[in-house]
Amino acid sequence: MNSTRRTVAILAACQAMLMTNNATLIAINGLAGLALAPVKALATLPVTCWVVGGALSTMQSSLYMKRVGRKRGFMTGTLVGVAGALVCAMAIWLQSFWLLCFGTLVFGVYNGFAQYYRFAAADAAPPDYKATAISLVLAGGLVGGILGPSVSRFTIDLAGPKFMSAYLALIVFSLVTLALLARLKIPNPTESERSASGRPLAQIAAQPKFIVAVAAGAIGYGVMNFLMTSTPIAMSVCGHPYGDAAFVISAHVIAMFAPSFVTGALVKRVGVLPLLVTGVLLNLAAICIALEGVAVANFWWSLVTLGVGWNFLYIGGTALLTETYRPEERAKAQGANDSAIFIMMAISSLTSGLIVTSAGWEKVNYAALPLVAVVGVAVIWLAFQMRTERRAAA
Repeated sequence: MNSTRRTVAILAACQAMLMTNNATLIAINGLAGLALAPVKALATLPVTCWVVGGALSTMQSSLYMKRVGRKRGFMTGTLVGVAGALVCAMAIWLQSFWLLCFGTLVFGVYNGFAQYYRFAAADAAPPDYKATAISLVLAGGLVGGILGPSVSRFTIDLAGPKFMSAYLALIVFSLVTLALLARLKIPNPTESERSASGRPLAQIAAQPKFIVAVAAGAIGYGVMNFLMTSTPIAMSVCGHPYGDAAFVISAHVIAMFAPSFVTGALVKRVGVLPLLVTGVLLNLAAICIALEGVAVANFWWSLVTLGVGWNFLYIGGTALLTETYRPEERAKAQGANDSAIFIMMAISSLTSGLIVTSAGWEKVNYAALPLVAVVGVAVIWLAFQMRTERRAAA
């Protein structure tokens, strides 16, 4: 158990570095895009490219790690992130919008690899510790919520053109991640684990639990990203200074990860489905708060509530997913799940920019409502499915 806790601690620290970088990107990408974009509607395209980079790499990174192991895979992804951050800084120096999009695309590959930190922790943990391991790794993101926006505020105008130093700061945290990963001890896959394939993905994906797990993770992440990405732009349009937007994003990221210290225990105590229902209700509450007004307090409370709702849906969905596959099937099952998440994130970040710049913040929130409803219906459907199975077994 001590080795498991050590592994979880290292992965949580890596998650902290990842979310510091991600929170910095969230805070500056939309604004950098708005400054360089040929048309305002493309302002969030750099954010979308960052997500697309993860979407294109997530399945391949999962299969790659099945061949070479988690440690080598994570280190490879982090090195790609360093390269991406350098390209972004160069793009700001050259004032090139399209080079910035390419740089964020490359940096997104790092995010695609790093999303498996939580699965690596679950794979290394005994069955009764899996939910706790997942939540503790994600709790590392709390550091990112504090450091990321602070880093962006300090470095946004530090040297060179605006935003360049903030992108260079991403490299520092990536190098810290490499130092942490060097201490990670996860056994490489055996030859039998590399060669075994298990059931076809279509058969795995047909399970009700798999469907709901993916819906909770992908749609929950998509809605969160949809609202979060447009928030700095909406606040800017409403006349709020950048410092207020950074403050709101910081609170949001903290709210995303702070509950992780107890979410694993909640899964054990009340079960996954009640946790998912609570996540849906919190998403609905966040939208209602946002629709009440455009004061800084409305943005703050909406994004904080949204962050907690995301936490419950993401951790609940991940925990549910681990019940749907065998060890030899984890690479493709996890890869399919995270591919769906990144596809939803890509769609949400692009449409978010289009809607907020053309129709306004209110329409962004109304557009999120049907997606939240889909997750709620899916969870209720699974509850009935599980009740029917229990009655049949009895």
